[in-house]
Amino acid sequence: MTKERFVISRRRTGFGDCLWSLASAWSYAQRTGRTLVIDWRGSCYVGQPFSNAFPVFFEPVDDIAGVPVICDDRVNQLSFPGPFFPRWWNRPSIDCINRPDEQIFRERDELTELFQAREDNEANTIVCDACLMWRCSEEAERLIFRNIKLRSEIRARIDALYEEHFSGYSVIGVHVRHGNGEDIMGHAPYWADSELALRQVGMAICKAKALPYPKPVKVFLCTDSAQVLDQVSGLFPDVFAVPKRFQADRAGPLHSAEMGIEGGVSALVDMYLLARCATVIRFPPTSAFTRYARLLVPRIIEFDLSNPEHLTMIDNPYEHFAAS
Repeated sequence: MTKERFVISRRRTGFGDCLWSLASAWSYAQRTGRTLVIDWRGSCYVGQPFSNAFPVFFEPVDDIAGVPVICDDRVNQLSFPGPFFPRWWNRPSIDCINRPDEQIFRERDELTELFQAREDNEANTIVCDACLMWRCSEEAERLIFRNIKLRSEIRARIDALYEEHFSGYSVIGVHVRHGNGEDIMGHAPYWADSELALRQVGMAICKAKALPYPKPVKVFLCTDSAQVLDQVSGLFPDVFAVPKRFQADRAGPLHSAEMGIEGGVSALVDMYLLARCATVIRFPPTSAFTRYARLLVPRIIEFDLSNPEHLTMIDNPYEHFAAS
């Protein structure tokens, strides 16, 4: 092990964050000739603290575009060589367990500087245990999604739902990230006025339905709030959603160990079905959950926080989704 060098992608958050941050870690591993370690122990989707969530939801992979990968429970037995970067990880293991938020944000900034410097670091092991969205190219993100595959039983569920609801239709996908009582940080301004937020979503659905489509139109809603589902369905009775278990009102996010592995499967089903829509509405557009759809769907509708009445339409180049 001491002759190898590593980049460890440690995430325990929602899948959008996990996968986008993984793409950033892969980019640095590829550029510096390191082995990539996918360490999703302690995931919000898996209640067992020493179980690596990656192989629970994705097929094992040994290599991503030439970068060697370790992605299973071997992470419990391996001892990675120092020195480490960021410097926090050179402490004794017991001292690294409880990291305050300010330390996590500091590491995010240190890793950002490292990635932008385009130079290698003398540390043998780079620990990426922070949100690293926007720290890689879109090509790296697409590469990750092309090279990691959902477990066969999850793919089968998605394919069955696609045949039942999508086949023969042009589907408008709508993602409404609510939070259901959690601290939604950068998304919060979009919900400063909840009534306005839902009017914006309704306005976007109407605009999307008015666009030309080659097939009859259906509207598919993904949300983390039963209240949002009820309200949007009240406005648009023809909206359909994949049945899933919600947390109680204001009880917190769906990406929670309380929801169990099924909660993670439900998230992936929604995420991957959104990427197979004709148009996707992102509210708010800052949510990483819809990043996969943003990369692949032909037409995207987003909101401008500085001008809430303004909708932005984005057309993806055909080669982006045709090759994926």
